[in-house]
Amino acid sequence: MSSNNIICFGEILWDIFPGGKMLGGAPFNVAASIHGLGGNVQLISRVGNDSLGHEITEKMKAQGLSIKFIQSDNFHATGKVLVALDKDGIAKYEIASDAAWDFIEPTSTIINAVSEANAFIFGSLVSRSASKETLDTLLNHSKFSVFDLNLRPPFYTLETLTQFMIKSNMLKFNDDELYEIANALGSPYHSLDQHIVYLAAKTNTPIICVTKGMHGAVLYHHGDWFYNSGYRIEVKDTVGAGDSFLATLVLGLLQGNSLQSTLNDACGMGALVASSKGANPSITIEELATFVSPI
Repeated sequence: MSSNNIICFGEILWDIFPGGKMLGGAPFNVAASIHGLGGNVQLISRVGNDSLGHEITEKMKAQGLSIKFIQSDNFHATGKVLVALDKDGIAKYEIASDAAWDFIEPTSTIINAVSEANAFIFGSLVSRSASKETLDTLLNHSKFSVFDLNLRPPFYTLETLTQFMIKSNMLKFNDDELYEIANALGSPYHSLDQHIVYLAAKTNTPIICVTKGMHGAVLYHHGDWFYNSGYRIEVKDTVGAGDSFLATLVLGLLQGNSLQSTLNDACGMGALVASSKGANPSITIEELATFVSPI
């Protein structure tokens, strides 16, 4: 499968930290990481026709990211999230409602783009409002859909999550999310691997990846298992670490790289981002290769 066309869908916004604001939103973070790794990526999102929205598009252009599918909204403000970090660098989020990205419209242009893409990556947060209908439409046209559950209470329901899991070809959880959803869907098991097999059968999804923070990740791929036990780092903050992990993983899968080396690279990228400030530090392919080489 070629990696020449990847589309991310969902929120782009400003993460407001105690020390200032940084461009964020999980789909944007994934797209920025794919771009940094040399992938061809587009982001479908929506910003307000306001100063914060204009600043977003200018920053995207400065980073070399396309704004072709960034819609402008005259009625809803650009999204913002208040980010608080605990003593371990773990982030907590307060997400503004009725943001422009809640109202992404299903134009014929983006429908055609998704139908031609090699992968379509989306998260659960964008389903909290009117953009859910657009997502429903786009999933009907996607060849390979990657669902990052990325749960943000109270902005999801089990019914909606299940609907999107069934429509997807690949799922990504962190370990807490996996246990929450597996138990909610009636898994009789206790171990992480057993829950993965249960959800794969329950949702008919052949590829599931679960991140485990400092303990690495596990990848279930069409019945085969791959493990990485993590990398020792000093955490600055966890914002964007899971997004960079997912970007690296999907890009490696589409490029047909070894599944074990792809998982190692993804865990390495997530660790490097967690050891840096902000969601989108500049990390080169060479820096990543040097970091993961001991494995």
